[in-house]
Amino acid sequence: MKGIEKLVADVSVDEFVDAYVDVEKFHGLCKDCENYGKNWNCPPFDFDVMDVWNSYEKLKIIAFKINFDDEELASDYSDRELDFILKRLERMKVKLMNEIYDLEDENSCGLFLGKCSLCMKCTREFGMPCKMPFKMRYSIESLGGNVDKSIEDIFGFKILYAQKNRLPEYVIYVGGVLYDKK
Repeated sequence: MKGIEKLVADVSVDEFVDAYVDVEKFHGLCKDCENYGKNWNCPPFDFDVMDVWNSYEKLKIIAFKINFDDEELASDYSDRELDFILKRLERMKVKLMNEIYDLEDENSCGLFLGKCSLCMKCTREFGMPCKMPFKMRYSIESLGGNVDKSIEDIFGFKILYAQKNRLPEYVIYVGGVLYDKK
């Protein structure tokens, strides 16, 4: 791995919601995901996600761009190897989340870097409460936000995915902090 770049932008929540949030559309897409209803930070929720957005004035978008080196990019990986690399990166999110937790206070709310991966298996699958409610956060995606478009518009990067047994040029994990509570 070449390294990790941290990208940060502060935006108005109202402007972000107008440009990038479509709860009905994105929760509809979530229904096709294997985590739907099986992860505490994934829909469906027993609250109106717009209440979360409408509780804050500002959003600090924090993206971690993980760049791969030339050797990694040139390699063809078996399905198992690629899955292992991507799962290892997924586990890194927990460490990267510490930067978001550090920014939180009583007037803010952190947003997880995609699907929560704090536990090996989420207790929601078994009808049990979250084991780490003090650390679990919702993600921009789970709150109906279009992360792909917002990252492209705000930072100029496309969200890339592994394809045909190859790593993408980079992987971006996107989270943030809602702040200036109303």
